[in-house]
Formats: sequence, structure tokens, C-alpha cells
Amino acid sequence: MLRRAAEWTRAGAAVTSGVAEVWNHRDALRLLVRRDLAVKYQQSLLGYLWSLIEPLAMGAIYWFVFGVLYGTGRHLGAADDSYPLFLVTGIFAWSWANSAVSEATTALTGQARLITTMKLPRQVFPLGRVIGRFAEYLAGLPVLVALAIYFDKLHVGLSLLALPLAVLLQFALLAGVALLLSSVTVLVRDVDRITRLLTRLLFYATPIIYPLSLVRHSRLPEWVKIGYELNPLVGIFQLHRAVWYPGEFPSAGLLAVSVVGSATLLVAGWWVFRRLERAVLKEL
Repeated sequence: MLRRAAEWTRAGAAVTSGVAEVWNHRDALRLLVRRDLAVKYQQSLLGYLWSLIEPLAMGAIYWFVFGVLYGTGRHLGAADDSYPLFLVTGIFAWSWANSAVSEATTALTGQARLITTMKLPRQVFPLGRVIGRFAEYLAGLPVLVALAIYFDKLHVGLSLLALPLAVLLQFALLAGVALLLSSVTVLVRDVDRITRLLTRLLFYATPIIYPLSLVRHSRLPEWVKIGYELNPLVGIFQLHRAVWYPGEFPSAGLLAVSVVGSATLLVAGWWVFRRLERAVLKEL
């Protein structure tokens, strides 16, 4: 146990020093993010609008299927009369997570020449993917505010603090996952396919298109419900929703799971990245 504690202490120290190193190269990181965004939309007529159109289209489809055809709205409590806002809030946050994780698997393999020639901390490449997708998420916030105003769900109060907390936890979680996946994928290329499968499953295993209350009041065995709430994204998505629906603010236990889970993934991801860095550079 003492040995394990020492390992985690060293991992924490590595993360601290690594963060300082990345911060010292923040200008290069900013340029990489701008380049990725420019390349992603350079031949698109609608450009950055696609970062809004795709999640809004998904929201419209799920609203029609579950809100209109199946009448899921009557199970939403405070969101009974605002299911589109409920949906889009979750889908915007999920789009950031899904895109960041998907692009993290190619963050190193797709930029091998830059990585082997530029004198930069290699963490900036997967972190750049997370930050780039976060910029797209920020572009959708005005849409959420407009929907909140339309459905009379814009509350000026402490509930607004749930948003920066949700963003902070989600960024930490995604940064850890991106560092982990980007390095492991270089050595085991099957990770990319496995990741795509797991993200599809995770979409339905997180309260995005349905409320958490449906899971808690379902007939699922208690051990399944407990396992479900051990997913750090559950508490994070509840925080995203709490901005418009204060009653959705996660319980202390659920919030603790999200905080501990996000911090653990960040430290673990950074530690694995540093341990595999030499092997990754040889493979690239």
C-alpha cells in the first residue's frame, strides 16, 4: 500500500511539473488549436456553424422520437415543458466529450512529423484536441441561453455556478482520457475501434436524452444503479442541467464521484503518457 501511495505521489508530481511545462508553451498550444480549427472547416461553406448544426439536428431527432412519438416529456419533472432545452444541453456537452475522445486517438499518429521535429511537450497535441472541441462547445452557449429564455428557464442565481464547475470537471476528465488514448493508440491501433464502440455505449449509459430519475426509479437491480452512478459523467451532466434546472444539481455523493473520477483520470492519463512517451516516439 505504501508503494502504491508513493507511485501516486510521484504521478501527482509529474502532473504538476507537466502542467507547468505545458503552460510555458501555451502560445504554441494556442496556435495548434487555431490551426486544427482552421483545417477542420477550411473547405466547408458553413464553417464553424457545423459545430452547432450537428448537435441541434441530433436534438431535433431525439425530440421527435422521444418527445413527440413516445411522449417521454411527461417523465422529466421540471423539464416537462422544455424537453428541447433538456436535450440540447446534454447533447452539446456530449458533442464536446465525444469529439475530443474520438480525435484524441489520432492526436499523435496524425501529427507524427510535428511531434518528432518540434521541441514541445508532447502533451500539447492531445490537449489541443480537447481545447479545440471546447471552443466549439462555447460557440453553442448562446443557443442554450436563447432556448432557456424561450422556455423561461434562465435563472440568475447560484445555479449559474454549476456551469464553470461542470466545464472544469469535464475538461479534467477529457484531458486525462485524451492523454491516455493518444499514447496507447500509437502502440495498439485497435484502441481506436474499441473507443468508438465504447463511446456509443456510453452515450446511452449517461443521462443525456433521459433524466437520471428514470434510472433511479426503474426496476434495475440496485447494483446496476450503483454502477451506473459511478460513471463520473453522470454527475458532470447533472451539473450542466442544473444551470437551467436547479433541482437537477447532483447530490454530494454523485458530485464526489465526478470530482474524484475526473482527478483520477487526469493523473492516470498524464502518468501513462509520460511512461509510454519514449516507446511512442520510437513507434512514430
